[in-house]
Amino acid sequence: MTGRRICIFGAGAVGSHVAARLLRAGVPDVSVVARGPHLAAMRERGLTFRSSREDFHVAVPAATDDPSTLPPQDVVVVTLKAPALPAVAGALARLLAPDGVAVFLLNGIPWWWNHGLREGGGPLPLLDPDAALWRNVGPARALGGVVMSPNEIVEPGVVVHGARNRFIIGEPDGGDSPRARGLVELFTAAGMPALLSTDIRTDIWLKLLLNAPGNPLAALTRLSAKDRAVDPELAELGQRIAGEVADTAGALGYDLPQYADADDSMTWAATRSETRPSMLQDVLLGRATEVECLLGQVQAFARERSVPTPVIDIVLPILRGLDRSLRR
Repeated sequence: MTGRRICIFGAGAVGSHVAARLLRAGVPDVSVVARGPHLAAMRERGLTFRSSREDFHVAVPAATDDPSTLPPQDVVVVTLKAPALPAVAGALARLLAPDGVAVFLLNGIPWWWNHGLREGGGPLPLLDPDAALWRNVGPARALGGVVMSPNEIVEPGVVVHGARNRFIIGEPDGGDSPRARGLVELFTAAGMPALLSTDIRTDIWLKLLLNAPGNPLAALTRLSAKDRAVDPELAELGQRIAGEVADTAGALGYDLPQYADADDSMTWAATRSETRPSMLQDVLLGRATEVECLLGQVQAFARERSVPTPVIDIVLPILRGLDRSLRR
């Protein structure tokens, strides 16, 4: 990746973590697309990164809210939330160099899911309603990404990183491509341990075992991860959602060997009292949520395969109602 232009598109919590690491590692030609007070703070004072192990500050020499002002990029690390992606599909397409690649570090089912599947159709209407991403960016230029790295913008220009720090990157077709391997090496060298996946969809399902229960229940209750885990009824609800996710994945042919009755998601949550999942952060800030990529598309897959999802069928309409109120 040496000598290639790299843009972090949507430098919120995860994007700011990635940008801070790359800039601290001295990676050249790194630019950031952000907005609002956070962008203003990065322009004026740079970016501060904090965690239990590290605290450092970096200058951000190229930060903008207008991607058209940047030259064509060889790599675009997309860290916008899924609901915001269709609206920026044209801007992403114009930003990518002709042979450029976009790695989507997203929660939940990604918009490119059907690309390369034997039974694959085209875009998923819940995630790419007008096929803007499918037509403009194109799934062939996309890499999948899974983020196991909780982060939060605690004030403009300051990102705080919680426990865990792992990234998974892979081609939708499971290949070992130079572009995927190059990104894995780049992230790892910059202090973000990354793995090259040969089955990125299974890795996405495994992350959903955490996200599908944790994010919606945090958004609806506004309780911390620890408080949810020690509440027997909420813990059971989370376990049932995770079970429905696992059943749906299994019906689609994805074996989730790490799923067990003990439910890794709740065990993990119980030890992370300060964790505020991204959906809770969005609710507290009055922003649209990731309801469709976390639960809506899971339900759609389940209905295609006649998999019962009684808990998701109750939680999802409530979450969609919350999302509508936030969008207003």
